[in-house]
Amino acid sequence: MTVRLPAADGSLRAYEPRTAPLALAPGTPFTSRTVFSAAHVVADPFADVPPDAPAAVDWDATLAFRRHLWSHGLGVAEAMDTAQRGMGLDWAGAAELIRRGAAEARSVGGRIACGAGTDQLAGGGPAEIRAAYEEQLAVVEEAGAQAVLMASRALAATAKGPEDYLEVYGHLLRQAAEPVILHWLGPMFDPALEGYWGSSDLDAATGTFLEVIAAHPDKVDGVKISLLDARREVDLRRRLPQGVRCYTGDDFHYPELIAGDDQGFSHALLGVFDPLGPLAAEAVRVLDTGDVQAFRELLDPTVELSRHLFQPPTRFYKTGVVFLAWLAGHQSHFTMVGGLQSARSLPHLARAYELADGLGLFPDPRLAEERMKTLLSLYGVNQ
Repeated sequence: MTVRLPAADGSLRAYEPRTAPLALAPGTPFTSRTVFSAAHVVADPFADVPPDAPAAVDWDATLAFRRHLWSHGLGVAEAMDTAQRGMGLDWAGAAELIRRGAAEARSVGGRIACGAGTDQLAGGGPAEIRAAYEEQLAVVEEAGAQAVLMASRALAATAKGPEDYLEVYGHLLRQAAEPVILHWLGPMFDPALEGYWGSSDLDAATGTFLEVIAAHPDKVDGVKISLLDARREVDLRRRLPQGVRCYTGDDFHYPELIAGDDQGFSHALLGVFDPLGPLAAEAVRVLDTGDVQAFRELLDPTVELSRHLFQPPTRFYKTGVVFLAWLAGHQSHFTMVGGLQSARSLPHLARAYELADGLGLFPDPRLAEERMKTLLSLYGVNQ
């Protein structure tokens, strides 16, 4: 059978779905790379809340998806931007997500790292920003999870220069109980983070970032770089102190960055590994054997889907991620906190379905086809 999919020009094209998924079994954690999948949250579709109200989360489905990722050997990066921090999920919801996610990780022996930021702030200066970070860091540490110090919109808005970043991050790293992951999220993911680290000149910003790390290398497990610039990431990872990991957040160039070169490689903390979880895990297990070519043969074909999901406006990639989770049967509906399911067009979603199906990502291709046809019918596309 075929599915009539809409194109951006308004035409319809016939697509023949595959009939069998890839055979990707659960497996153990990896030996050559540390790999986290940033995980999305599942909204409660029956909650009677307006889009601008605090998020209503379906906790059972949300935690079930994390168990799915852990079962394939992936770590979970919790309460990050993939979970709609600052785009529907407020700090109260994020704190509950951290507590529940960390407890679930302990129950199954899964690895988890959780985002700590300042999104409970409406405004304020350096003292308020430090206090907000401290509050969130305490929640993560009390939950027994590793902390990811996320970029702060409040700091970006109020910092007068690099010295303010050095002061705030130095203060936090001195008091962190365990080594943290520092997160540099570029403005393509969040326009409010333009000029982070005190400059819109990325060379100058990189210098400040490295200065923060060099002052406290024992408190930095690694850095997550989400600038979609492979050359810059490679340059930065070569300048990191010994023992500090580079976690790629580059959803455009991740196969080559994880594979690495004769001077090193990147670990991974990626939003695209939410829909790619089982396939990405299989690829990394192949890499564990030393077979870089086979790793690239598995992972390179996924880049087209990733570039599609993360196309501008990049921050709306979460819509495609949740859409694919629905098609894959990980949740019963295509509803998002904050109403973000409306952030991408029907042609965009149709192309995401086509690319994901072509990769064999859907455990039940027939279910994905039926759900895609249901969505199409709501938009007036009859089969």
